[in-house]
Amino acid sequence: MEYIIDIINNNQIFIIFGLIVVIVILFFIIIMNKVEINRLEKRYKKLMKGSSGKNIEDMIIEYNQKVEDALEVSKNIEEIYKNVDERLKKCIQRVGIVRYRAFDDVGSDLSFSIALLDENNAGVVVTGIYGRNECTTFAKPIENGISKYDLSEEEKLAIKNAINV
Repeated sequence: MEYIIDIINNNQIFIIFGLIVVIVILFFIIIMNKVEINRLEKRYKKLMKGSSGKNIEDMIIEYNQKVEDALEVSKNIEEIYKNVDERLKKCIQRVGIVRYRAFDDVGSDLSFSIALLDENNAGVVVTGIYGRNECTTFAKPIENGISKYDLSEEEKLAIKNAINV
């Protein structure tokens, strides 16, 4: 035991210096821990912002419910979009018009043929023939750009113009 006490007494300066080094290292570690705790505390406050004292599990459940609600709304919007898209395919999307003089004794290009077609080139061609004493209007159905009725050259041109729009 005296031997240990003699070693300590003879090497006091080295032991004190070693303890000072250990204290400085520990002090440095404490400072680093404080910095890290402050950083984590800021992140925690950011995470818990607006939580009004809820625990993280309740917040996760609440956010998960919000995500599920958003997905449901998104699916509803997708269904509405598909419905609108299907309806738009059947709307008039292509129009072609041709004005012409049906009779030589009538002055201006007052007769017309107008083709009104949807995305699938289905629709109607409407023709109005203007004469000096009367005006006649009639329509012919169109399917895939063709009619089962005989078409005049002007009606064919109106359909061609509509398809090429």
